Amino acid sequence: MLPNFENTAIAFELKTDSQLERAYFLFKMIANEPLVRIGTAVTNFAIKAHLPVEGLIRATVFDHFCGGVNEEDCLPIIDKMYEKGVCSILDYSAEGKEVDNQFDFAMEKTLEVLDFVKEKDAIPFAVFKPTGFGRFKLFEKVSAGHTLNDSETAEWGRLVNRFDRVCKKAHDLDVSLLIDAEESWMQNAADDLVLEMMRKYNKQKAIVFNTFQMYRWDRLDYIKKLRDIAASEQFSIGAKVVRGAYMEKENDRAKEKEYPSPICASKKETDENFDAAIDYMMDNLDRFVLFAGTHNEQSCLKLISKMQEKGIEPSDSNIWFGQLFGMSDHITYNLAALGYNAVKYVPYGPVRDVMPYLIRRAEENTSVAGQTSRELALLQKERKRRKLED
Repeated sequence: MLPNFENTAIAFELKTDSQLERAYFLFKMIANEPLVRIGTAVTNFAIKAHLPVEGLIRATVFDHFCGGVNEEDCLPIIDKMYEKGVCSILDYSAEGKEVDNQFDFAMEKTLEVLDFVKEKDAIPFAVFKPTGFGRFKLFEKVSAGHTLNDSETAEWGRLVNRFDRVCKKAHDLDVSLLIDAEESWMQNAADDLVLEMMRKYNKQKAIVFNTFQMYRWDRLDYIKKLRDIAASEQFSIGAKVVRGAYMEKENDRAKEKEYPSPICASKKETDENFDAAIDYMMDNLDRFVLFAGTHNEQSCLKLISKMQEKGIEPSDSNIWFGQLFGMSDHITYNLAALGYNAVKYVPYGPVRDVMPYLIRRAEENTSVAGQTSRELALLQKERKRRKLED
């Protein structure tokens, strides 16, 4: 049985009328590109100038796209979603840090979340971002194959140690750990490091997951190469497959530095690349545990059809579907209602620290054709349905 993504009663069951209205208002705003640009500039200025805007941000965009300011703050919504069969991933979303004590803090946060994951069935994964554990410029230098000086070598050693501590704890607790992907010019170093962690900790099962951004035309070849390595060295691959989050930045940099863009030439090519990666992993499930991070209804339906073809149960622990908190509830909740492993990424952290994440969400929603209009249409449909019921 295929899910009905038009079922708004299931999609928005957890939203009160006022939360539904707030969501409709927010997506209306996000649909207006000039407004997003102005709002972003004003918000950045207000935060840098320490103006008292946190309350307003908290009551609107933050509460819609984030679970709370700390783990405890997120628990009520996590428990509520789990009653509907939807799991959560707690994502500490402070970005752009530069110094060791900040990286150590992010590591400690991830270690804490691993304990949380162990205790709560509602949270099946932990997650971290490579540049949460070390400087972007350092990843970039290692990715480019440049020689590190003595202090950078020591710094890289500390970064590797943070990765290893978190992956080891995940392994010891038997908890799955997702590692995000970032910009292409720092990703080689991150990929190599995650591969080392998989070699070490994925011998019995997939504990460590890498993330593959399929708007990059080279990723499918990399996935196939990884599968060959895993087959010859006998370890499992945790694979989170997404379309990608840095397209404009990637294309701008390629143009500025005059190298071929790593991004697929069109949305259609990206979609085909994404689906080809899913097909390849589904044909090699002896090596892969698959986490499909997508807001694309067609990709979800194709994956479900592939599961049905192969006689794979909806609840099979080797296949997960993930969407971001505050978006695509019609996908997440309708999948969960049919017993599929559906997960929400729940970002959290101090309002000020999470702002770069929130701004990126707003900008992405503005630039993805059809995404915001689809959210608005479904929210409007549910508003009408509730009015008729009153």
